[in-house]
Amino acid sequence: MTQFNKTNFHLVKAKFQLKKPWDRFVIFFLSILITIPLFIVFHQNLIDPQWYFGLDRIILFILVFTVIYGFLYLLRTIIIICLALYLIMLIYGSVFANFGFNSVFDDYNAMLYSMNNNPFPQDIIIAKLLPFPNKSEIIKAIEFENPKVRNFAIMATTKHFKNVRGYPDYRNLIQCFAVFKEINSRWNYVNDPKNGDYIATAHESLLYFSGDCDDHSILMAACIRSIGGTPRLIHTKGHIYPEILIGSMKDLEKVNYLIKNVLFVEESRNKQLNYHIDEHNQVWLNLDYTAKYPGGPFLSEEILGALTLE
Repeated sequence: MTQFNKTNFHLVKAKFQLKKPWDRFVIFFLSILITIPLFIVFHQNLIDPQWYFGLDRIILFILVFTVIYGFLYLLRTIIIICLALYLIMLIYGSVFANFGFNSVFDDYNAMLYSMNNNPFPQDIIIAKLLPFPNKSEIIKAIEFENPKVRNFAIMATTKHFKNVRGYPDYRNLIQCFAVFKEINSRWNYVNDPKNGDYIATAHESLLYFSGDCDDHSILMAACIRSIGGTPRLIHTKGHIYPEILIGSMKDLEKVNYLIKNVLFVEESRNKQLNYHIDEHNQVWLNLDYTAKYPGGPFLSEEILGALTLE
């Protein structure tokens, strides 16, 4: 009876076991597939020691791959079943959940891109604690509930990036970037009256897309807020510019990839992404009228005050 069971076991083993050298090839391929999402999970949850050239992440990837490869090699007799289960998980995730083949590919690309093309953090330089200039007038001018303002913002979202798919978690940011693109592509800088500070309302600026930095900031903030984004205005010496809330540093990693590889490829080519980190460790991108892409260079670094619009 024992001999019979051993014979059956060997028959089953031979039936499912791949022949050489295909077994090692399939194990290697499957190890890569499994290592990628596991590595992304580790990468997103482990503290980044900021090693040069991302060496810590390279070592982590090799370590994860080695462990997975060794484990699968021990299970090589049922490698076909393991492969089938993995593919079923990704197919299920693609159809019924938010993590599938496209998510693995996009997340891995974003992670690798950020490891080699880091965004550029800008320390907030606060020289003096000054009241935000014309605060009440500016808040009143940011007419985010005005139908004309919202309709313009909606138009921008249908004109730019409407066909971008595969980033449901960043849909609102992509739409806000569409607003940025439409406004900055049409903005014409015009000075205020001499010896005066004219503050145009958002719907007023929609007439000719002209004005100075505070007019641009008001329009940008109003449009972004009208479609669910979170803007703020930054006051520097002789200048005001808008920023948009991105989220955490992990969100910045994906946004960095989106801006430089999907949305503003030409505008941001060989350029860095500039951002501020506030006291809550939240990331804000520059949307100044001088920027050709979200996160473009700062016109002025010294910050005198911030007006957050929630």
